[in-house]
Formats: sequence, structure tokens, C-alpha cells
Amino acid sequence: MDLDIIIKGGIVVEPHQATVCDIAVKDGKIVQIAAEILSEDVPTVDLKGKIVLPGAIDAHVHFNEPGNVEWEGIESGSRMLAAGGATMYFDMPLNSNPPTIDVPSLELKEQLSAEKSIVDYRFWGGLVPENISDLESLAERGVIGFKAFISNSGFEPFKSVDNLALLNGMKEISRLGKILALHAESDEMTQHLAAEKIANGLLDPKDYCESRPIIAEIEAVQRALAYAEVTGCALHFVHISSPEAVRIIDEAKVGGLNVTLETCAHYLLFNDEAFDDHGVYAKCAPPLRSASVQQELVELVVAGKIDFITSDHSPCSPELKDLTKRNFFEAWGGINGGQFTLLAALEVAKANGLPLTEVAKLTAEAPALRFGLEGKGRIEVGYDADFAIVEEIPYLVTKETIQAKHKDSLYENHEFPYQVAATYSKGKLVFAANEILSHSK
Repeated sequence: MDLDIIIKGGIVVEPHQATVCDIAVKDGKIVQIAAEILSEDVPTVDLKGKIVLPGAIDAHVHFNEPGNVEWEGIESGSRMLAAGGATMYFDMPLNSNPPTIDVPSLELKEQLSAEKSIVDYRFWGGLVPENISDLESLAERGVIGFKAFISNSGFEPFKSVDNLALLNGMKEISRLGKILALHAESDEMTQHLAAEKIANGLLDPKDYCESRPIIAEIEAVQRALAYAEVTGCALHFVHISSPEAVRIIDEAKVGGLNVTLETCAHYLLFNDEAFDDHGVYAKCAPPLRSASVQQELVELVVAGKIDFITSDHSPCSPELKDLTKRNFFEAWGGINGGQFTLLAALEVAKANGLPLTEVAKLTAEAPALRFGLEGKGRIEVGYDADFAIVEEIPYLVTKETIQAKHKDSLYENHEFPYQVAATYSKGKLVFAANEILSHSK
């Protein structure tokens, strides 16, 4: 058999075991996994001592292109993900402008991504009050699912859905056999609490967090689950931040509802004390919670109650975080963290005794299975040769090592116990030793 490359001697994380073995790749696919693979005149990569994980699939990023490429962009964003061991992403319908709420806007994003992305991608379509008639054509075009906001999105071109639009949208998405991803916070509650804080001049990070309490997440989750029971719509809850919401969703799963959830790396590694060192760069929605809530979330990951981990990479231009020009409530709320999801999962696993197979599940296999991605998410014969090569060597995040367009990040000065040594997308090396190497297409 003519081969393109042999990856030798790594600790290969397959679905049910992690063992030292070799992987043979041809035409971007895994064609053999064995204790030893010998073949003359085939390029060989010796990975002795390094860990070979399936390339991460980040189901929640905002690359903001077209329209807001100065915030991130497809080229810089995909390169950043490659530097973090990710080989596929699902781009959200906002904060690109136009948002991805109809076929023309989707086609534009497809064209740009084909030209610029160095890793694989899929797209979320948007559910907004005025586009329910567009959902079928978006589904036929191949969106991975649909995204809606129950609370204000913070991005004027992408409007949140009221109860009627949510219900009607879920009926249509159920008919189409797609999944609806939801940002679940009560808009009525968060808007009222924020207005009250601002009116009283209470503008600190603590006040912002108090304006988006856990009960706002709980209420929105419960409402959406009630609608799912009526409509049969499959749900995926994004960036869940509270143990209470995780438990409610888990009960719904046990009761037979078609529902999954993600949490984000920043909720597992950080808590509201991060505002002391990182200020506005720790602002997100839902907000970072207390240390005790953070610990409970980690425990729920360990217990298998959280389906997968994402980044919700949502950067902006520095001007939108500038507190000399706006107050904390007005500043953009989003974490610059897409590079660190796999490393965060590895850190949580190491600290809590989770096997590497669970890391692979949380970062690759589970999203691939949930969204029906054939040939993705596993190291297995017949699957795409998407690999994250990791070393157990401490890695201190600095501005110089951050590959995102903008370098200010909550993760700056965080030390991970692992680092990404290389990333392969469909058998092609796209990242190695802090150098982004090639286009994967």
C-alpha cells in the first residue's frame, strides 16, 4: 500500500484505550493502526512519548467574518485553533455582518471559509424572529444546526427570539430534523437587573455578575425544555455555567428529551476572582461564577454529566473593551480563548484523574456524534487523519504565544500542564512548535 505518512510511537488515544502504536495515513484518511507499521520510502514522524489525540472539534466559535474581520476573522481564527490542536470548528451566525440567517449570507461565509480556513468547518444558521421561512433552505444548504438567543444577543443585527418566535422556530426545526442551540438566560430578568444596577451607578464586575444570576439561566433552560417537550425539537444548550442547569438538563435527558449541553473552558478554569487580574477580559455571558460553582462544574464534567467542552471564542477589537470610553456593562462581553479548549480539558483531566479517552470524547468524539459528522472525532481506521499532538510539558500563556488576532486574553499568564506540539488536518501538518505551516485544503 502506498502511504502518505506514518506517525510512529505516540500514545494514541483511540475511543476505548490509549496505547503506544503507529498510524498510517493515505489521502487524508487513517488506513492502519498497529503496534508497528513498516514501509519503505514513506515519510515518518517519530512521536515517542507524545500523546496523539483526535483533533478537537470546537462547536462554538465567533470568527465574525464577513463584516467584523477586525475582531478576528476566518484566517486568523482557524490558525489560532490549529495552534490549540483543533481541526474543525462550527462558526456561529453572529457576529458576522450580515449574520448567517439566510442562504445568501451562508453562501458568502462558505466562499470566504473555502479561501481562508486552514482547518475544517461547519456553520450554524441563525434563528431570529423574522427568518422562520428561511430555515428550510438553510437546512437544505447544510447548516450544522440553528442558534437562537433567549436573551439579548448584544449584536443588533441578530435579534433575540420572544416566546412565540422560539416556539414556532422549534416546531420548524423539529420538522427539519435539525438541532437548535440556545443561549439560555432570561432576557426579562437580566435586562431589568442590569438597568437597576446602571441606574444606581453600580458598574463594577461584581455588579455585572449579579445582573446575570444563575436563576436567569435556570429559568430559560426550563422554559426551553418545556417547549422541546411540546415540539419534539432537539436542543443543545451552549455555555452552561451553573451546576443547577446541568442537573435540570440531565433530568430531561433521563426523561427522554433529545438534549445536550456544553460548558466552556473558562468556566472550568476560572471563577469571578479572575476579574481582579484580568478585569474586562474576563467578562462573558453568562458570567464567571464563584469558586464553589466552578468546582461543582468540574465535578459534573468528571461525573459525565456535561456532553462536551467548547471555547465560545468571542473576541472583539481592543476599542470595545476600553473602559476609558465605556463602563463595564457597555464593554464587549466575550472571551478570547479558542486556542486553549483542548489544553483546558487536559488540565481538568490531569487534576481529577480522568483518562485521556474522556478528553477525546469531550473535545472531539461527542460533538462529532451529536452533529452527525461521519469520519470525524475519533482515531480509527477510515476516519479523517485529524490529530492533535500533545506533550506533557508546562506551557505558560504569554502574548507572544497567543495566536488570535488580538493578544489580550483571560488566559494570559495561565500555566497549562500540557502543550500542543503539532496539529494535523486530514494528514497535513498545519501547526508545529509555534509555527503555523500550511493551508489544509
